[in-house]
Amino acid sequence: MAFGGNPVFNKNKSFRSQPAGRASTGSATMANQTQLSSEQLQELYNQPSAGPVKTGRMTIDDVIMKTIGCLALLVVGALIGAAFPILLWVGLIGGLVLGLVNAFKKEPSPALILAYAIVEGLFVGALSGILEGLYPGIVFQAVMGTLIVFGVTFALFKSGKVRASPKAMKFFMIAVSAYALFSLVNLGMMMFGATESAWGLRTDVEIFGIPLGVFIGVLAIGLAAFSLIIDFTAIEQGVRNGVPAKYSWTAAFGLTVTLVWLYVEILRLLAILRGSD
Repeated sequence: MAFGGNPVFNKNKSFRSQPAGRASTGSATMANQTQLSSEQLQELYNQPSAGPVKTGRMTIDDVIMKTIGCLALLVVGALIGAAFPILLWVGLIGGLVLGLVNAFKKEPSPALILAYAIVEGLFVGALSGILEGLYPGIVFQAVMGTLIVFGVTFALFKSGKVRASPKAMKFFMIAVSAYALFSLVNLGMMMFGATESAWGLRTDVEIFGIPLGVFIGVLAIGLAAFSLIIDFTAIEQGVRNGVPAKYSWTAAFGLTVTLVWLYVEILRLLAILRGSD
């Protein structure tokens, strides 16, 4: 299956289904090796099987630990950003630059990935701090919402009830493209003064008395949740394909990006809802 959701995984063929004939590589290699003596064969047979860690392959545990590390640094950056809201734009621009560099880098760089986590944390923390000042308790609600969506999404993935099927991927790509276009147009209108609202068209336009941003926010949260499904599928495929252990950093980065997206969308939706009360 080809993944088109998260470019972090999509650019690496190791996170996709193996091409036909790959499974026969091992047997072909063995056939070309020098024949071993019976004593050597018996010695090899008696040795314990080598696990993924010993053979230098990525494991789920690797991904979990590195993701926790990225999120821990993101929280540190968020605390700094909350204390100094002026760092909002530093975090926004720096996070965007480092995010693009890491997403399209051929080989994962732990230093750049961890730097992204800290810088992106500045943006998340500054934005959270500003909105917390306007709507007390909103950060706790957003964090809990993110954890709940992540938990439900992971449970659905493990149960096999939700998968990144080709049909679902087509809908996802169309919806993401439409959402990206709307966001760019909305941002442009806000920058050039076409709207004075803090959220632009999201709150300027109402449908049956409900701000447009509510409908857009629900859609965006759904897209971020499905992006998690795509990430889980890519990681599972990567482990199955035996990708090198270094790519656990790639997987951790991809999950961090999606979780930040999910949190920001939930935070914005809550702000719109509370602002319309």
